[in-house]
Amino acid sequence: MPWTELATEVIDRRIRERAVEHLRAARVVLPTFAELAGPTTISRQRRDGLAQVDPDAPEAGNLFRVHWYNDVASRGLRDVPHYLDLPEALTGTKARILVALGRHFPMIGAHKVLAAYGCLVPRLVTGQFDPARHRAVWPSTGNYCRGGVAISRILGCHGVAVLPAGMSEERFDWLRHWVTDPADIVRTPGTESNVKEIYDKCAELARDSENVILNQFSEFGNYLAHYVCTGPALRTVFEDARRRAPELSLAAFVSASGSAGTLGAGDYLKRELGAKIVAAEALECPTMLENGYGEHNIQGIGDKHIPFIHNVLNTDLVVAVSDRSTDALDLLFNSDVGRRYLAERRGLDPGLVARLDSLGLSSICNMLAAIKTAKRLDLGAGDAIVTVATDSAAMYGSERRKFAARMYGGGFDETAAGEVAGRHLDVAGVDNVLELGHTERNRIFNLGYYTWVEQQGVPLADFDRRRDQGFWAGLQAAVPRWDALIREMNAEIGFNRAG
Repeated sequence: MPWTELATEVIDRRIRERAVEHLRAARVVLPTFAELAGPTTISRQRRDGLAQVDPDAPEAGNLFRVHWYNDVASRGLRDVPHYLDLPEALTGTKARILVALGRHFPMIGAHKVLAAYGCLVPRLVTGQFDPARHRAVWPSTGNYCRGGVAISRILGCHGVAVLPAGMSEERFDWLRHWVTDPADIVRTPGTESNVKEIYDKCAELARDSENVILNQFSEFGNYLAHYVCTGPALRTVFEDARRRAPELSLAAFVSASGSAGTLGAGDYLKRELGAKIVAAEALECPTMLENGYGEHNIQGIGDKHIPFIHNVLNTDLVVAVSDRSTDALDLLFNSDVGRRYLAERRGLDPGLVARLDSLGLSSICNMLAAIKTAKRLDLGAGDAIVTVATDSAAMYGSERRKFAARMYGGGFDETAAGEVAGRHLDVAGVDNVLELGHTERNRIFNLGYYTWVEQQGVPLADFDRRRDQGFWAGLQAAVPRWDALIREMNAEIGFNRAG
């Protein structure tokens, strides 16, 4: 099948029949993408039944929580996704910066579990993945492979995590509790900046026909899950803010590039509300700005390549953020000294300060990129920027301790807190921001040639097909067809669809 073609019909009927038998034995019912986009459409009976399901456990009911609308305990629903509305006292800009929080997704506390569902389930319902024989291989820099292992385990599939050995200890701790065999945690050389090494390991694993590589950087299910689920959720966040400020308009959507899946939400917001799309990256390895060199510690955003599922020619700005800023602000937001400084010296609402632990390293990157975007575009009180907090500070305690010991000898005090705020918030400016015209977009698009055509063997015609915005619009037709196949599979599994 061509790289750019999505299966929307059953490819192998025998494999699909085995998948039905497998899911029946596992007592699994699959939610449709429409239900994950609008979870109030999930039957009342099923929603009521979820009250007894632990959101952190590998239970089938948690598939129906793979959405943005979970309440604070991740057990019930709310009308608007959790988000932070960051004040000028923190951001230094009058523009409203709205940050949707991924920590309330089940099992992994990060929105990457949605991407994992979007990549594996279409293969199940089209007869491309045999749970009795295949292993689902999840290459990532941390959260996507955790989401993949969680989804795999619920579905009774064999999941394998592939990630750099230098990622945070908390990621590996989580994986050790969720994999069925320690060998299913595959460590590759390096850290966040070593995505090529992940690809090399996957190429090695792919030589075994029982391994199915679900590469988030090239799986259009990742893009589509965020287009149809995250995009509308962020629109709901914006509309909630606009109810209190009717003059508000959505100026931009910001997301670190990473796998570029979340940037798919930007395509939705641009189509529906005219928002500019801003892709963020690490200043220490500015791939879109300077073709990629160096390494960084903004865990979760990748670098040194352009993801295959990044709609580059629809992107409007690129912003680079330093990992010195994300590491320092992570310490400021998650230390007693830092929180006290923000509340007492900066006058921030203590309730907001307490919620800043909802921001992991890539989330702080998104916040800073939004601030820089607001300043570059001269946005004011009538403008809003929406972005996402992929995960929370819970994944980075070990990184925070290392940073504090290295920079402050463990003695982070109020003076140091003031210096961090002044250096990394107050002076956040418009440096390392590029507004993209036709030439810049084509340069970034062409940079992907080296990864995908030369290294990964994508036919040139499939690579170039992504230049056309009609191609991206055409992808969206796959989702209702997948939903129809999900409903058919659920009927064949035979459980009460509502219960």
